[in-house]
Amino acid sequence: MNELANISNNELAAAAENGNLGELLKPLTQEIHLFDSFVAGTTHLADKTVLNEIAANDKLTLQREDNKFDSNAIMIFTMNGKKLGYVPEKDNLIFARLMDAGKLLCAKITSIEIRGTFHKIAIGIYLVDF
Repeated sequence: MNELANISNNELAAAAENGNLGELLKPLTQEIHLFDSFVAGTTHLADKTVLNEIAANDKLTLQREDNKFDSNAIMIFTMNGKKLGYVPEKDNLIFARLMDAGKLLCAKITSIEIRGTFHKIAIGIYLVDF
């Protein structure tokens, strides 16, 4: 129990979200829907096989990126750790600020439309509250 006392609430939330604290603490987390958006940058993926591995309702992880083109860049990954794209630049300012303040955010795929070779992936962005 002393180990739990020495970690932050954000680290506890992340551990609970990933199942690392067992099923006991999972009921203590809740996801608060913040915004609906789309995944940007799917046409520039190095590994496009990820586009065939995703489905509606899949959970996604978000991670800040040090990016010279966008200081608020947020990468989107599948739960298997494959890069899917980015939160669009027009939508990422508030989410970057929340993440920089130590808040845990995640996303879920709400729909996927395939238009030729383009995949339009709609997502919901959530604040994980612990």
